[in-house]
Amino acid sequence: MRAIDTQILHVTRARTIKGSEEVQSLWSGYGSIKRYTLEGGAYPSVIVKHIVLPKDGNHPRGWNTDLSHQRKIKSYAVESYWYQHYARLTGPDCKVPQLLHAETKESMRLLIMEDLNALGFPVRLVPETVSLAAAKNCLTWLARFHAKFIQVPPKGLWEMGTYWHLETRPDEWAKMNHLPLQQAASAIDQRLNEAAFQTLVHGDAKLANFCFGPEDQVAAVDFQYVGKGCGIKDVAYFISSCFSEEACEAYAGELLNHYFNALEMTMDNHIDFQLLKQEWTELYKFAWADLYRFLDGWSAGHWKLHGYSRRLTQSVLEELNHV
Repeated sequence: MRAIDTQILHVTRARTIKGSEEVQSLWSGYGSIKRYTLEGGAYPSVIVKHIVLPKDGNHPRGWNTDLSHQRKIKSYAVESYWYQHYARLTGPDCKVPQLLHAETKESMRLLIMEDLNALGFPVRLVPETVSLAAAKNCLTWLARFHAKFIQVPPKGLWEMGTYWHLETRPDEWAKMNHLPLQQAASAIDQRLNEAAFQTLVHGDAKLANFCFGPEDQVAAVDFQYVGKGCGIKDVAYFISSCFSEEACEAYAGELLNHYFNALEMTMDNHIDFQLLKQEWTELYKFAWADLYRFLDGWSAGHWKLHGYSRRLTQSVLEELNHV
């Protein structure tokens, strides 16, 4: 019996493993995520994230650099720390899979976690099928997450969260085509980083990282880029992952109102919510411009570089030029 199988049986106290299936391979060939179906014990199935650091990366867009490799190594360490020390602090209204076992040996890292499918979150949505109601429920999840960790220091996590953070993406910055935005990148990053109200951001809060249950109840996965940040960065990125240019134009105001209403309902009384709302609302366009900066260097012609995101980015550049 393989070592992983033995570990799964030990952790779950299951009698046997009935089968396994690959849920997905990890980015650039760094391992896999599998679902193991069990018999006996407390869990009908578990998710196993098995990270094996390769000697040679295979990035689908050609970003095979040592910096990219080191960033991924850190991201998996951050994710492991998150599941070990922070995940249990979230409640059922901000559901994440709970960790059953974590292990690190040389170039291998293993996470055995609850299976959200077995817990009633079996549905995955794509932009073509996501409803406005489902998107709002994801924003409610983000609001609860941000409220839970408002002003919490990012111990063991990224000092600044999000996978596109400027400091971690100098190669993409150097390849930018949008030269005015390239020149303004540090100022945009600084404005976001110096926001008075910081929380822990998910860091990769795209639609694909939310799992849906009955009545669009949601849970979230993938915490490789969780860390300190202005919560509106998660919000802008989530909206970008769901909606086309036309839908962003039509629904952004409604979605932002929903997010802030959910945030206010959850926020502790010691936080001046109106000041936070004012600050993060003003930073919404900066969050879009920050994402635009990354995409412009990472994947010129990306579908998110549409008219809505260009308009907000241009607004930021004009504001910075008048400071």
